[in-house]
Amino acid sequence: MSVVGTNALGLLMGNAELPMPVLTGRSGRFLVGHLITLLPAVMLLYGMGRGDLRAESVACRPVRASDAVLGLAVAIGGAAVAGLNYAIGSGAISLVLGRNIAAYVGLGLLLLPLLGHRLAAVVLAAVPLVCAVTGWGPGGKAEPWAWILHPADSPVASVITAVVLFAGLSLTVAMRPSSRAIAWGV
Repeated sequence: MSVVGTNALGLLMGNAELPMPVLTGRSGRFLVGHLITLLPAVMLLYGMGRGDLRAESVACRPVRASDAVLGLAVAIGGAAVAGLNYAIGSGAISLVLGRNIAAYVGLGLLLLPLLGHRLAAVVLAAVPLVCAVTGWGPGGKAEPWAWILHPADSPVASVITAVVLFAGLSLTVAMRPSSRAIAWGV
């Protein structure tokens, strides 16, 4: 439901620009759509972190594999809804919304085993703000590392999103939660 709501909200106000101070380069377009696509990933992190990590880290059932499948479903769902919106004529903002949902889900899955769900959500929420403040290069174009700021037709952003999503899914399956995440109960 958060995927559909995020896409709907993104279509209603996604091309609206948020004024952000810029520390490097020139100012670019920081869209509301870059920020609201955090919602599905943050909700996913919250849901994945609600269980007892000590018990889940030794569970017989494949908890980490189930978490990865859930993350993949959210990413694919966001991309599918965005693709459908684009197909019915909603414009390039639809593609940006779908790409950024998948990117944030992948990044959240990367951060979850390392930091726990609470701290991972905070760090994830800081990503678009850091990109908006420092991710603009000469001529107002987004730096390659600030892929969430790239336009919908950017092959660099698509490749980075796919790599981050694959890495997040792989780490979720392969790595147990860190002892710090377990000890903090986060």
